[in-house]
Amino acid sequence: MRPKVLISDTDRRPYTARVAISLAAAGCDVSALITPNHPLLKTRAVRTTFLYSALSPFDSLLAAIEATRPDIIVPCCDRGVQYLHELHSRLRVHANSRSVTADLIERSLGPVESYPVVSARYGLLKVAQGEGLRVPQTKLIVTVDDLKAWQTEQPLPWVLKSDGTWGGRGVRIADTLEQAEQSFLEISRVSGFGRALKRLCVNRDPFWLQPWWRGFRPSVIVQSHIPGRPANCGVVCWQGRVLAGIGVEVVSSEGLTGPAGVVRVVDNPEMMLCAERIARRLGLSGFFGLDFMIEYGSGATYLIEMNPRCTPVSHLQLGKGRDMIGAFAAQLSGQSYVDTPPVTDNNVIAYFPQAWSEDRQLLNSHFHDIPQGEPDLVKELLFSWPQRTFLYRAISYLHNMAGAAASVVDSKSFR
Repeated sequence: MRPKVLISDTDRRPYTARVAISLAAAGCDVSALITPNHPLLKTRAVRTTFLYSALSPFDSLLAAIEATRPDIIVPCCDRGVQYLHELHSRLRVHANSRSVTADLIERSLGPVESYPVVSARYGLLKVAQGEGLRVPQTKLIVTVDDLKAWQTEQPLPWVLKSDGTWGGRGVRIADTLEQAEQSFLEISRVSGFGRALKRLCVNRDPFWLQPWWRGFRPSVIVQSHIPGRPANCGVVCWQGRVLAGIGVEVVSSEGLTGPAGVVRVVDNPEMMLCAERIARRLGLSGFFGLDFMIEYGSGATYLIEMNPRCTPVSHLQLGKGRDMIGAFAAQLSGQSYVDTPPVTDNNVIAYFPQAWSEDRQLLNSHFHDIPQGEPDLVKELLFSWPQRTFLYRAISYLHNMAGAAASVVDSKSFR
C-alpha cells in the first residue's frame, strides 16, 4: 500500500510543490489542501486537490480529510499548523468518544501537550533552556514598562518578536530603548483593517479579516541580540525520534530578518543536537525547522526560534541522513530506507525562485534548486499569481514612485 499523504498550504509557498513532487517520487499518494491559484496546481504529482477557505477553514480541512482518509497530514505553512491544533481542540470538546481525526492529527504532529509549546516563541525557548540548550536571554513583554525593566538586566541592542508571524514579519531589531518601545507598539497592536483589506484585495486572502474582527493581540518577546551568522536546520521525525535532517548557514536573505535565498550546507552537530532534544522532549512527528545565530568569534550556536512545519530545505535529497523525504516515506510505508544519491555535491544552494534576484555572476557557482521536468511550475514560480493582478502592479508602481520621490528629496537635502 502506498502511504496516503495530505499536504496543506494556505500561503502559496514555493517549496510546497517541491515537497509534493518529492513525496510522490518516493512512493506516496499525495493530495493537497491549497489556495486558489497555488503553484502546486502546475504539477501532476498531486492526485487530488481541495480548495482552502479562509472563511471556513475547518470545514475545508475536514472535507479534505474525509475525502482522502490520509495516513498523515503535512502542513507547509504556519496557519496550517494552527488550524490543525484548533481542530484537534474542537474535536476533543465536541466528540463523545475518541475522534479518528484527532488521532490522525496527533499521529501527524505529536501529542497535544506539545501544541502550545511549538506555537509560542517564549514557551519553546523555555523548553529548550530546560534541555540545556543555548538560547539568548529572553523575556515576555506585556507593557512598555517591561522593556524599561529589561534594560536594567540586558544591554542593547535587542530583538523583538511577535507570535503569529512568519517570514521575518513581526521581527524588529532595536538599538535604543525608544526604538524598542516603538517596535513593541507596532508589533503588539491589534491587526489593522487596512492590512486586512490589502491582503483581501491584492492576495485575495480574507484570513486577516478574522484577527481584525476578533481584536487579536499577539504575544511579544524580547531577546538579547546575538551578533553572528544566521543559520537553520530542517528535520523530519517520528514519535520523538529524528529520522533525517539538513543544517545550513544563510549566505543571503531578504533583509536582516527575512527568509533566506542562498544557503550553505554545513555539518553543525550543535544544531542537530537541538533538533533531537526538542523532538524527543515534545514527542514530535513530521517536519519542523529551527533558526539559529552562530556567534562571531566563539562560534557558539544559539537557538532563536522554531518553525513547526516544512521549511525550504525539507524536499532536498542530499544523501543518507540528509534525505528527509526518503526517510519519511520509508517510515510511513514500513520499509527500510534505501540510500539515494544526492542531487548535488555543491554545498551552496540557491533556492528557486527566491534567489533569482541575486547577482547572476554569484549564482553561477551555486546549485540552483530548480524543479527539473516541471516547466509549468517553473514559469508559475517565476511570475507568481499575485504579481499578475492589476491591483498588485498598481500598488507596486505607486510604492516605487514614492521611493523615487523620497530619493530626490534626500539628494537635494544633501546638496
